[in-house]
Amino acid sequence: MQSVSQITEEIVVREGGYVNDPDDPGGATNFGVTIHTMRRLGLDLDRDGSITTADVRRLTRDQAIQIFIEHYFHRPLIAELPPPLQATVFDMYVNAGGNAVKILQRMLIDMGYAVVVDGALGPKTLAAVRAAYHAQPDHIVDAYGIARRNYYFRLADRRVASRKFARTQAGGKGGWIKRAEEFIAPEYHLSATQFKTRTARWV
Repeated sequence: MQSVSQITEEIVVREGGYVNDPDDPGGATNFGVTIHTMRRLGLDLDRDGSITTADVRRLTRDQAIQIFIEHYFHRPLIAELPPPLQATVFDMYVNAGGNAVKILQRMLIDMGYAVVVDGALGPKTLAAVRAAYHAQPDHIVDAYGIARRNYYFRLADRRVASRKFARTQAGGKGGWIKRAEEFIAPEYHLSATQFKTRTARWV
């Protein structure tokens, strides 16, 4: 089983360096840490009294890793999930915040567990996910990954500007879909034909 440090290193690699894409609601980002997160944490790295894209650019890889471990793994209690689920939920939490937990909660509801979709890993959600994992240890990680992939598809369905994150200009799988499928067994990956059919209605 991977350590949290190893998982975090892989997340930083997936996120890459500084990006400020106008189509990304997260705004300026460096190693996956957004300007909104830096403002929330008060990270004025150049100490000029305001947190701007200049501070985002100054963020180091090691600082990003520490932010993720503290604020995206331990604080939201992802460390309390069954170990096989931790990497995919952690990765999604970095990518989509509390929506990572909401995806998990909706999946648990579909499986018959009584939880509230509030984006927080409270005692009831943690008890439910442990029970679900005990009942289906060979399937729950794939089920979460597929639910995560579907979340990205729904975002792209609703928001034209987001489609470039789900589908390449050449019509293949974009970064979002590839990222979700990293945590899904190969037999559940979409084929090129299936992907093309799923995205056929996109402009």
